[in-house]
Amino acid sequence: MKRRDLLAFGTAATLPALLPGLAQAQGNWPTQPVRLVVPFAAGGPTDVPARLIADELSKALPQRFVVENRTGAGVVVGSDAVAKAPKDGYTALYTTIAHAALREIFPSLPFDPIKDFTPVALTGVIPMLLMVNKDLPVNSLQELIDLFKKNPGKYDYASTGNGAALHLASELFLKQAGDLKVNHVPYRGSAAAMPDLLNGSVVMMLDVANNAMPFVTRGEVKGLAISSNERLPQLANIPTFNEAGVPGYEAYTWHMVFLPAGTPEPIVNQLNQAINKVMAMDTVKARLSDLTMQTRSDTTPASTAKFLNDEIAKWTEVIRSAGIRAN
Repeated sequence: MKRRDLLAFGTAATLPALLPGLAQAQGNWPTQPVRLVVPFAAGGPTDVPARLIADELSKALPQRFVVENRTGAGVVVGSDAVAKAPKDGYTALYTTIAHAALREIFPSLPFDPIKDFTPVALTGVIPMLLMVNKDLPVNSLQELIDLFKKNPGKYDYASTGNGAALHLASELFLKQAGDLKVNHVPYRGSAAAMPDLLNGSVVMMLDVANNAMPFVTRGEVKGLAISSNERLPQLANIPTFNEAGVPGYEAYTWHMVFLPAGTPEPIVNQLNQAINKVMAMDTVKARLSDLTMQTRSDTTPASTAKFLNDEIAKWTEVIRSAGIRAN
């Protein structure tokens, strides 16, 4: 996303009113540009919100926030770069639920996903949509569950990679729906998996809602359930998992900002405040809502850390139960 495409999200002239007191609170930080490391490819579903947020932070604070895409070994290369960066507030990490699974999936990491990072702010969560091949003889989640129960091990489901968020969310569904036996087929992203879902080589896939929505609205696949506690306005006819017969099921991918552990607390708090102000902007909320992100603008470093710890505990149980390990 280029800068000119983001000008509609606000001007520097309006931001002082949106950020009262921030200039007085920030002290001497930042006095140089801040790197926002995204451990995913440019242009992807994590990179686009990161660039929007970085652009608005650049207007809100006296220095630019520059997105740097550092890919490799999943999110390991980019995360490692931040873990080993100076603890001065000039290198931050913008990452996803993948961070919560790192310690359990990878037996050996060059960093500790918990001890080497300070959570700063949760920017939002993105629900997932369960899709099935349009020719599969089911029209509801309960019918799908019944089909899997009657045919253990017969069907295959797709994910965006072993240990990825959509793999974990799928295994959570299969477990909570009655320990259903469905074979996992990992792909290198949803774009690679979708042709096989369309042709029936695999019959089911969970994907983030903004990726799945076009295929559902065009009738190319059937959308059976949304993973949030409330229905999506864009897909109001699709029930939640709770409504459709799997009580207590909830799964999101989420976006979070981290700094290296040991970064001074005033800097952590200043960045948290700035991110919350940006996430509260109507233009930012509207743009991210288009991407089916449910934004957050009231988190603290402490509440963000609690959210992360809860997610780690939740997904660690799923990973161990399903026996998931890195390839």
